[in-house]
Amino acid sequence: MSLQDVTIKTEYRSLLDNVVKEFYNPLLKEAISYQRAVGYFSSSALVEITKGILGLVKNGGKIQIVASPYLSEKDIAAIRSGYELREQLIREAIVREMKVVQSDYEKKSLNLLSNLISDGILDIKIAFTENENNLGMYHEKMGIISDNNDNKVAFSGSMNESSTAMYLNYETIDVFCSWNSTGDCDRIIQKETAFNSIWNNCEPNIHIIEFPNLKQEIIDRYKRTAINYEKDVLEYQDFNSVQETEGPYNMMPAIPENIKLHDYQIEAIDTWEKNNYRGIFDMATGTGKTYTGLGAIVRLSKILSNELGVIIVCPFQHLVEQWVEDILQFNIKPIVGYSASIQKDWKKRLESAVRDQKLKTTNGEFFCFVCTNATFSSEFVQNQINKLKSNAILLVDEAHNFGAAYLSKSLIEKFNYRLALSATLDRHNDEEGTEKLYSYFGKKAIEYTLERAINEKKLTRYKYHPIIVTLNEFELEKYADLTKELGKCLMKGKNGKLKLNEKGKIIALARARIVAGAKDKIAKLEECILPYRNDRHILIYCGSAKILTEDQDITPTDIDDLRQIDAVTDLLGNKLNMKVSQFTSKENIEERKILKKEFSNGENLQALIAIKCLDEGVNIPKIKVAFILASTTNPKEYIQRRGRVLRLAEGKEYAEIYDFITLPRPLSEVNSLTELQMQKEIRLVKNELSRAEEFASISMNMCEANSVLEEIKEAYYIDENQINFEEDFNYE
Repeated sequence: MSLQDVTIKTEYRSLLDNVVKEFYNPLLKEAISYQRAVGYFSSSALVEITKGILGLVKNGGKIQIVASPYLSEKDIAAIRSGYELREQLIREAIVREMKVVQSDYEKKSLNLLSNLISDGILDIKIAFTENENNLGMYHEKMGIISDNNDNKVAFSGSMNESSTAMYLNYETIDVFCSWNSTGDCDRIIQKETAFNSIWNNCEPNIHIIEFPNLKQEIIDRYKRTAINYEKDVLEYQDFNSVQETEGPYNMMPAIPENIKLHDYQIEAIDTWEKNNYRGIFDMATGTGKTYTGLGAIVRLSKILSNELGVIIVCPFQHLVEQWVEDILQFNIKPIVGYSASIQKDWKKRLESAVRDQKLKTTNGEFFCFVCTNATFSSEFVQNQINKLKSNAILLVDEAHNFGAAYLSKSLIEKFNYRLALSATLDRHNDEEGTEKLYSYFGKKAIEYTLERAINEKKLTRYKYHPIIVTLNEFELEKYADLTKELGKCLMKGKNGKLKLNEKGKIIALARARIVAGAKDKIAKLEECILPYRNDRHILIYCGSAKILTEDQDITPTDIDDLRQIDAVTDLLGNKLNMKVSQFTSKENIEERKILKKEFSNGENLQALIAIKCLDEGVNIPKIKVAFILASTTNPKEYIQRRGRVLRLAEGKEYAEIYDFITLPRPLSEVNSLTELQMQKEIRLVKNELSRAEEFASISMNMCEANSVLEEIKEAYYIDENQINFEEDFNYE
């Protein structure tokens, strides 16, 4: 056989493909050479590809690996202080990353690794970049596999040479075969040339260190017995790893070494544990709710000897993907379930996980399923949950949503451990829904406010600029007509209080759109953004009055939303020549990842023009200036939105928020209103002021912001004690 006889795809994705079983091992069995350059190397990778390596050894092959050490900031600072310390500190950094042997399979595999080094089959060189005395990691990730017939397969992508990259991280590689197109051949030649240049220390700004003592360290640590490759190869090939057959090996939740929980996070977990593993983490957006929740899972899993089913639920697809990124860091490979999940077989995976836990199969007693609200409440998932026979925890992010009737019915007693995460758990104008949440999840284990987070420097400070905009004559007339219609749509609820019927909810949404889409906002935005036209990390938030239905896990973008966002895009992109992009539900997950990366970089993209991203939990810490064109009267929503703008980021001393306050008419016209006209408009004004007062209260420029708000209060004769939100049956 040769490499040509192996079925090879053009792309492999670690959460879809078993990269070890389908790519590495089949190719290496037919190879005589394996050259690999990676940004990060761990001995754990060679544990996974043992069977393939043995085939290569049997063919008389050789392995060359160039890797970069994982250097901490402390390491780099120490190296910069004296050239003579460099090799010693790099060696110590690599030794830190050497795998602690646990299973019999690891013992045998790492014994093979040490034999390969001592017998001259495997050679490892360490690379780092150095330019004008600036030391850095060598980040390239590529590989070339060759056989006896001069067939070659080259690959490149995001995957490092470690078992975490192969099994836990979401990684991809692109593959090129020499017997395919001319383009593939050219790519392979380029990669071979680059690898040989690096290996021979000829590549500019990349330095190679050969460590005879490092190789001896590996031999001393891992070598147990000498290997007779002719005799022992069959024994090794028959000794399967769990990864090759079932998936992640030894998937035990653990807090990663590079993450240190703050004292308040540990205290929250302690309190949750004392309350029989039930409770609420009421933490401001950006203060580490996700890590605290995952830390709680790690704590519970250890106590239960990893006999635990974990169900994590959050409202939106994009929020699920952010959770997946964090979950993987905690040594958990999740099943990812929602309508457009990249794991197309997630239903089969979930069925198997529930069955394996029930049967207590080896390495099957722990599993993690992360999904959207819509998926969790579906008949299929609820049926699987009802089949659970062992310990299970339900962790709900943005848990206030589960006070709604259609979601609260899925809060079943099957879960003996429960955890709710939310920046604002209390539901707006819904005491019954709020009570359901407290009844099911229990008491608050922590209440970490946004003000405390700013004071303790977990979130950045901010300046608040309220910008007054007004409805034009047509908008005001339409707003008044809809308000009149709302009065005809009232009905008594179960608690005796008035509420809107279904027709009223539709009318309220239409009225909210008038406020959100006021045309004056575009003109005021142009005035406000001119000083920033050459800046970057700008967000223009257009919002949306649309709400999710029960079966949706992504907010649809309709024509009314697009009307404003297209007008903003035209203003910034065409008139002001700024580099901008829209960020809506039209962009898929991969496109959003690219946009977030480009936005953070700031070179090709100055501003994002977004709908709903502040509600969907999108994490973009680099946002420095936010123009909020469309806000909400719902405190839980606008408090969350503000928190997302205040995330810490390098070089971000403070954030700026421009909040467009919509009033019925210019303040100069208010004096001419009759008392009846004033009453019809006062509620909109008070509701806008309620948000503005909250934003201004802890801003850096509180006095300046309040002076604008005082003008509004004086014009409408509003007393300080009358600012609280007044029910006007707004439905958002």
